[in-house]
Amino acid sequence: MNAKSWDPARWVALLLLVSAYLQGGLDKALDFAGAVGEMHHFGLEPARTLALATIVLELGASALILAGRLRWLGAIALAAFTLAATLVANRFWSAPPAERFMLENGFFEHLGLVGGFLLVARSDWRARALAS
Repeated sequence: MNAKSWDPARWVALLLLVSAYLQGGLDKALDFAGAVGEMHHFGLEPARTLALATIVLELGASALILAGRLRWLGAIALAAFTLAATLVANRFWSAPPAERFMLENGFFEHLGLVGGFLLVARSDWRARALAS
């Protein structure tokens, strides 16, 4: 990213988009036992390996997006991760009625994040095409 392309408003918008992944990655890194417990809670094995991979993905992809280097790759990675995670964690269709509403809201909110990341990837591809 050069000085001419620096857009503080866009960078803040990207920071807001990745903020949950920065917070989640840092929380998991600072409480690795809790991260492993979360993997166990969702029935994901090997839990330690997946917890570590999640930390690396959340922090690494967020850094790519914010730095503007391979932004499209970070955005696609977080889109895929978010879609997979919401299919595991927000299965509203199989939840008891008392839990369905909140899970359904979370499911569709996460789909919105996926859409946002896809727009970031598309924007980065278009910017690269125009620059070449």
